[in-house]
This record gives sequence, C-alpha cells and structure tokens, in this order.
Amino acid sequence: MNLIIDIGNSVAKLAIFDKDELVEVFRGSNHSLDSLPMLCSRYPLERGIIASVITLSNTIRRQLDKLPFKIIELSHETPVPITNLYKTPQTLGMDRLAAVVAATWLKPNNDILVIDAGTCVTYDFIDAQHQYHGGNISPGMRMRFKALNIFTDKLPKVSAKGDIPLYGQTTETAIRAGVIRGMELEMSGYISLIQKNYPGVLVFLTGGDDFSFDTNLKSIIFADRFLVLKGLNRILSYNDKL
Repeated sequence: MNLIIDIGNSVAKLAIFDKDELVEVFRGSNHSLDSLPMLCSRYPLERGIIASVITLSNTIRRQLDKLPFKIIELSHETPVPITNLYKTPQTLGMDRLAAVVAATWLKPNNDILVIDAGTCVTYDFIDAQHQYHGGNISPGMRMRFKALNIFTDKLPKVSAKGDIPLYGQTTETAIRAGVIRGMELEMSGYISLIQKNYPGVLVFLTGGDDFSFDTNLKSIIFADRFLVLKGLNRILSYNDKL
C-alpha cells in the first residue's frame, strides 16, 4: 500500500492507495502531519511520496525520517511518465505536475486542460502525445475576496456563500457575483481559447472550490477532487518500476 502526501498552501492531504485504488484521505495542517502515526499503524504501508508547494517544516522532516519505508520527495529531477517542456522545471509547482500526470493517465492520448481551483487557480495543458506545455496562474477565490477588502478603503470582506445575481444590487452581492462569475468566465474563456487550436480538448477540474459552466461545456469537463493525489500515486508507481 502507498502513502501519498500533498502539502499545499493551505492544508496537507494524506492519502492511502491500494495500488491504483484510493482508500482513504485525511486533511490537516500543512506544518505537521498529525495523522501520520495513525496511518502507519492502521495500514501496511510499503512506500510513499510527498510533494509540497511550501518549504517543509522541521517537524515534518523529523516525521518523515522516522518512516520505516522509502519515501520519494518529488522534485523536477524525479522521473515522470510525461515529457515536461516547462522552461524552468525547478520552479514548477509539483502539484501542477502531478495533476497533468493523473489527467493523462485517466484519459490517455487526449489533449487535456487541467484547471485547479485552490489557493490559486492554475491552468495547465498537456497534449495527446503526453507533452506538458505549461500553463497559467491567477488568484484563487479567497484571495480575490481578501484583496478587494485589503486594497480598498470601504469594500467589505464578503463570504462566497449567498446570492450570486447577474447584476449585484448591493455591495455584498456585487462583490460576490464579480468574484465568482468572473472566475467562471475566466475558466470558460481559457477553455474556448484552447479549443481554437485543440478542438477535442478535455478538461479536468480539481481543487477545493466548485464552479459551474455553460451546458455546452459540461460534456468535456471531468471533476476530480483527488486528481493531484492520483497523479502522485502514479508517479510513485512509475518510479517503483524503474
């Protein structure tokens, strides 16, 4: 069984895989892995992989050193089952790399756009020949709400929960609709842009935030909250066979 650890900007996710099957997922602090001892006692873990978009804390380093099995710390030097065309691979977020690996594994031989809506929104493209071309990064939903409050004198900090009208008739609904509808239109726009050069492109949507799309786009969109975890598990299995 495999231990998969994905440390993001906001939380850490620890997942257990039985070969390619996801068994269980735990969420916790990205500065310590409190559930790690319990997982090690509950499951017969044989190997693991960790990816982090932040500098690992000393606490996490000590916890990893105590593991009784091999764990890979994913980096740009780790072999992966795709061709990475990113010009600065050492600066590429490992979560972005794992996501495109998973998408290609789930839908091989397809052009794919991966949209990850988390702390940031990332857009990553991989073609049918499994060549990763790169992508774009924009502020995530919470970041946008917070920025409107911080960088203005009178705009309040608004929750994402509530009415989202076509036209906001209060400052609260104007902000909420502006942020959420703006993100939906941004995503739809990226999809339409990619479709001009890759008409058959498929879209994977992952991350912690939910978004809706026009009906004509729904048939090509696959929602998968655990895409990054599946990609890390795929990379771990790939390296085990080398």
